[in-house]
Amino acid sequence: MLFREESENREYEILDVRAAKSRETRGRTYEEEKCDFRTEFQRDRDRIVHSKSFRRLMHKTQVFLSPEGDHYRTRLTHTLEVAQVSRTVARILRYNEDLTEAIAFGHDLGHTPFGHNGESVLAKIRPNGFLHNEQSLRTVDKLEVTSRRRGLNLTEEVRDGILNHRGDVKPLTYEGQIVKICDRIAYINHDIDDAIRSNIISMSDLPKYELEILGSTHSDRINNLIVDLCKNSEGRDEVCLSPDFQKALLDLRTFMFSNVYNNNVVQAAIELNKVETVISSLYSYYNDHPEELPELYLEVAGEDGVEEAVKDYISGMTDRYAIKLYSDLFVPKAWQ
Repeated sequence: MLFREESENREYEILDVRAAKSRETRGRTYEEEKCDFRTEFQRDRDRIVHSKSFRRLMHKTQVFLSPEGDHYRTRLTHTLEVAQVSRTVARILRYNEDLTEAIAFGHDLGHTPFGHNGESVLAKIRPNGFLHNEQSLRTVDKLEVTSRRRGLNLTEEVRDGILNHRGDVKPLTYEGQIVKICDRIAYINHDIDDAIRSNIISMSDLPKYELEILGSTHSDRINNLIVDLCKNSEGRDEVCLSPDFQKALLDLRTFMFSNVYNNNVVQAAIELNKVETVISSLYSYYNDHPEELPELYLEVAGEDGVEEAVKDYISGMTDRYAIKLYSDLFVPKAWQ
């Protein structure tokens, strides 16, 4: 059998000197007895995978709302792709794969129903706005319920990686930096794949210069970006792409925002006005009727206020649950 102490020792033998070592973790909010077999980062990964919020990702939209076809990405498949790319990079660079995977699995737990459009609506109607990375951290800290307490009590390294996977703040670990870059690598490339499948764009529409650098196929782009990221980051105090690859990826991202994410056809396909109606109506209803919130969110309302609890409740919903709840509350039974 492989005991935890042996796994921890192997990290010092195998990993880069700058890699996060589970024995040196900054710790948890609440002290816990250590596992005989799993390292601290392995336990965090397992806790996230077994959480309810992780399972709900399978029914949350990535870009296309209720697409016709079996091969479009959901928030869960996006998360799995980010984890796969991130773990590959971590292995090549000899950083901590378990920490990398834990951050990747947890980074989008706070996403709203209806993808980025749901996030935009919630950000607009809430006085304090809404950011899914902050909500992801709140989800693992406070909204997941275990047999011991509310919250998963994750290590500081995983919590930091989840919070800072987007935005201007650099994650405190190299593993967190890996996930931050690989999240962008994954979503830009798989959203291209989905957009072409849905006939929003064609391969001929993609910017040619960027494809010359990154690659003309999905697999080529992923492979070339991973290779460039690893070669450019080896021996450096930062995980980053080379300037040419970084610019090409950002230019491709700009193209996607102009031609896919903000495309009128896409917006019509997801019926943005209906997304706004559903989320806004639910938000107003539960702020006016907080007594109808589930028990967990009633507790949150008592601690942090009704608006915070309503935001937590709505952001945790899947697309289909939000639609059903809206129908139950606002659509006459005879019309359903």
